[in-house]
Amino acid sequence: MKTAISPNLHFFSFKSWPYRLIKLVCPVIFFSLLGPPKSRAQPAMDYAIQANIIYRFTKYIDWPDNKKTGDFIIGIVGDSPLTDELKNFIANKTTGNRKIVIKTFSASSESFYCHILFISDDESNNLKKIASRTAGSAVLIVSESDGLALKGACINFIIVADHLKLEINKNNIEQRNLSIASELLQLGKIVK
Repeated sequence: MKTAISPNLHFFSFKSWPYRLIKLVCPVIFFSLLGPPKSRAQPAMDYAIQANIIYRFTKYIDWPDNKKTGDFIIGIVGDSPLTDELKNFIANKTTGNRKIVIKTFSASSESFYCHILFISDDESNNLKKIASRTAGSAVLIVSESDGLALKGACINFIIVADHLKLEINKNNIEQRNLSIASELLQLGKIVK
């Protein structure tokens, strides 16, 4: 003789709608506690690409004759992953016949003896002070925060639609007695 199953006991069976709802909602709750997926996170600077581009600046920017002897120095202000990326990228590379040296500076340094000076995002609030200390010097200032090409940087890395782009301030470059190749100008957005 078969026993009839009460309709109330079927409420939590594996095929019932409350169980299916719980089965769908639990993963959503679990993954929301982990945070947003990386693809939705704010895009980060790709420092390996930045290192490659900064190295290319050595070929598309022309420094005055008095800066064409000795080591070619790339300075970095602030703590940045770019430091290690540049060291790895430029290992065994030269610009012309000149050795490339990576040097770190404090934002409060009195002088910045280098050819290219990269200002990290965490030191971007010191850009105006650094630009005034290097005014008239043949130092290409490179930054990575929105709007800094208008505030003293020569070239600024920005992210547009998840892609690394360049803002180039030709006036800032020329005021530093540097020349920029037209090929590089075509690759970036000119700001004034």
